[in-house]
Amino acid sequence: MTVVERREVALVDLLDRLLAGGVVITGDITLRIADVDLVRIDLNALISSVNEQVPAPWPETE
Repeated sequence: MTVVERREVALVDLLDRLLAGGVVITGDITLRIADVDLVRIDLNALISSVNEQVPAPWPETE
């Protein structure tokens, strides 16, 4: 094993790295009984960090 393989990363550092670049989560859930779709849920989410250098997508109100 090399030094890089043995390096431990704290959960906070891992979350910081993921949020700095952004994370996309997608998924589909379907509840089906007797080949009849009863409920379908589609999930599409973008999770990213926000700071003052990133403009808000909505206009500012005063």
